Amino acid sequence: MVLALIGYLVARHIPSVLVEQCTAQSAEGPAVTLDLDQAANAATIAAVADARRLPERAVTVALATAMQESKLRNIGYGDRDSMGLFQQRPSQGWGTPAQVLDPVHSAGMFYDALVKVPGYSKLPVTVAAQKVQHSGYPEAYAQHEQDAAILAAALSGREGASLSCEVRSVGTPGSARTGGTAVTAEVRREFGSDPAADPPAPAPNHVAYRATDTKAGWALALWLVCHATTLHITTVDFDGREWNSSTSDKGWTSRTSPAGATGEVLAGLASAPA
Repeated sequence: MVLALIGYLVARHIPSVLVEQCTAQSAEGPAVTLDLDQAANAATIAAVADARRLPERAVTVALATAMQESKLRNIGYGDRDSMGLFQQRPSQGWGTPAQVLDPVHSAGMFYDALVKVPGYSKLPVTVAAQKVQHSGYPEAYAQHEQDAAILAAALSGREGASLSCEVRSVGTPGSARTGGTAVTAEVRREFGSDPAADPPAPAPNHVAYRATDTKAGWALALWLVCHATTLHITTVDFDGREWNSSTSDKGWTSRTSPAGATGEVLAGLASAPA
């Protein structure tokens, strides 16, 4: 009884601690939860596929591979000289150590090898992944297929506002002049010139991107949310929905009036914490 009373008092008077994480929901299976680093890496893997106009299946194969090889963490160690998201070996031609530890480069190298596999989009995930990775445990990729498919559907933009992140802090109100330049540079590095065409002049503390279509807009919007803490993004608005870092536990909420123009992805910015 005493322990129960103590537990009640703790729960009643100590506020709950927000766990920073991202969750993808899907009608195709259970929710998939990642920490912020994992989510940012997953979003980058999807963005690189988008830049190359690769199908969603390629993203599923890549995500399942990275889940198995590194748990979606950009690690600087592994078997022999393996490193990075895909445990690629510099000695085997995947790039210099610095390149292999760049998620954009490593994802691009993975896709370069994947598209050379005949009929890869119709192969089981474990078979397609193994033809790229040549792993000693080829059957291991299969265990990640469902979660990878749910993440791929979300991060490709096909499922709309199906992924959201809970964060504690992204910084303090800042200037779009410097912050916006950094965000736009990273968007272009990962997505190429699309889905964001040359952005219009931003409002104070905001950057805006014209999405080529709704699917591309959601792909960019979710990428911005997954990178909110590293790029100091306070809000993301698209298609009548808003994600706000200060109320991130509520996920995407509906707006009575759009924050930006139709078809525009709008990101509010903060400066880096002091």
